[in-house]
Amino acid sequence: MDFITILGLLAGALTTIAFLPQMFQIWRTKSAKDVSYVMLIVFMSGLFLWLVYGIILGAFPVILANGVTLCFNLIILWLKIKYR
Repeated sequence: MDFITILGLLAGALTTIAFLPQMFQIWRTKSAKDVSYVMLIVFMSGLFLWLVYGIILGAFPVILANGVTLCFNLIILWLKIKYR
């Protein structure tokens, strides 16, 4: 793996991991009242577009990071709906 791929994977890992505390907090407290639907939908739309962009370019770090982050945010959205 070259340096740029490693850099992309590291950046993607950090930005993806950033959502785990929020997801676990919602799961633990069974409350997502402070999470905005608008923010989630807009952010997930951006993640989806980044994912498509990564697929078109064949950029593995972009695909992996945005795919996993999109899944985490779908879980957060599901928890927000579930614990309404």
